Amino acid sequence: MLRFISELPVDYPIAGVHCIPVFDNGNLMMVWDRDERVLTTIGGRLETNETLQDGLDREVLEEAGIEIMDRRIPFACWFWEETKTYTAYFLTQVKRFTDIPVGFEKTGYIITNFETAIDMIKTIEGREERIEIIKRAGILAGQLEEAGNNR
Repeated sequence: MLRFISELPVDYPIAGVHCIPVFDNGNLMMVWDRDERVLTTIGGRLETNETLQDGLDREVLEEAGIEIMDRRIPFACWFWEETKTYTAYFLTQVKRFTDIPVGFEKTGYIITNFETAIDMIKTIEGREERIEIIKRAGILAGQLEEAGNNR
């Protein structure tokens, strides 16, 4: 179940981290998941004893070949009833591109504005939760208006 937050939940463990990395010009980056055949946010499950910060740093490097700034704003979480854990979503800013390690997990990335990202998700899969996550990140990043945006 998706909910929007301003602080990380503490009632159950956070087992996964995802982020919406934003560039200085306001565009965001998403990755293509070859297995699921969808555009997705960057992230995944935490490894044993890995911090949220370290997990995000690892995931953005492995999946997109970027480094992100230290400031990470939690804005959403998904509660997994089966495992009683959360996946936390962060708004982040891209610091720089770097070499993608061997074993690159995804098959590519896109850099686009928030409105186009929403249109692409609607066209490819239409998953309302992913659309809501991108909308919320766009609002927080100052790239989408909260009221009157019917995308």
